[in-house]
Amino acid sequence: MTLRVLVPWQRLVDGMRLPGIEPILWHINDDPHDAPEAEVLVTERPANPDQRARVARIKGLKHVHLLSIGYEWVLEHLPQGTTLTNSRGAVEDATAEHCLALILASLRELPKALEQQRQRRWERTWTSSLHGSTVLLLGAGGVGSAISARLHAFKPARVITVASTARTLPDSRVIHGIDEVIELLPQADVVVVALPHTARTENLVDTQFLSHMRDGCLLVNVGRGAIVDTDALLEELNSGRIRAALDVTNPEPLPSDHPLWVAPNCLITPHMAGDTAEFLNLVSELAIEQVRGIVAGKKPFNVVSAGN
Repeated sequence: MTLRVLVPWQRLVDGMRLPGIEPILWHINDDPHDAPEAEVLVTERPANPDQRARVARIKGLKHVHLLSIGYEWVLEHLPQGTTLTNSRGAVEDATAEHCLALILASLRELPKALEQQRQRRWERTWTSSLHGSTVLLLGAGGVGSAISARLHAFKPARVITVASTARTLPDSRVIHGIDEVIELLPQADVVVVALPHTARTENLVDTQFLSHMRDGCLLVNVGRGAIVDTDALLEELNSGRIRAALDVTNPEPLPSDHPLWVAPNCLITPHMAGDTAEFLNLVSELAIEQVRGIVAGKKPFNVVSAGN
């Protein structure tokens, strides 16, 4: 039996031309036609939310492999009995690198320096720094751990980590529970959101949350846009009290006329934290390994839903 596999990129088609595999080029976001019948879908998250439901219409689908870590968007569209896996291990480093870039660019006022460069204006600016700052890191999973490892190289005063449940790690580091976040916020100079989108984290960063942040504090979101209440954030940004650096927004994609684009002290990148050449190499290798294993009868890895 030949396994029919839908893949979004030509390089994956080329990489999966192997015995027992029939790769078919089909992109969930861009292809004008619904997918042909296939047993496996390898896909990235569609930029257009309206396209997510296309997963449910794929005849014969037994397995979905995501070219990302986040998987919440696809759960309601999985056909009964379909196994779901993700690309844990491929995207964490790229996302952590981008998170640090957002922090450093914001703290060291690089957007302001770029504007001065365009104006050919030489004017030194005294800035804040990651060195000596207290960072409150929300997220202790793969991405959060990769961010934490990089933060320490910049000698912050402290890195306080928050996760869904409190615990102490084998190296004696304390992880605080999410229920402690409000009391921890006033200590932070930088707040980093690297959490998944769940019912518990939706709109976690709301009016109450933001009101407990220090004046001048920087909010960085590389998790999911829906974790932040956009209206509440806009109110704080327009007051000039806090700063933000966002790789994810709500809504997303951000409409061209949305007020967040022009909010003061807000740096926005278009959900590109994982978009690097190295990530592309790693995620492609994982996808090929996953499909080869399925053909060989091996148990899938990185399973997030067993299709029960």
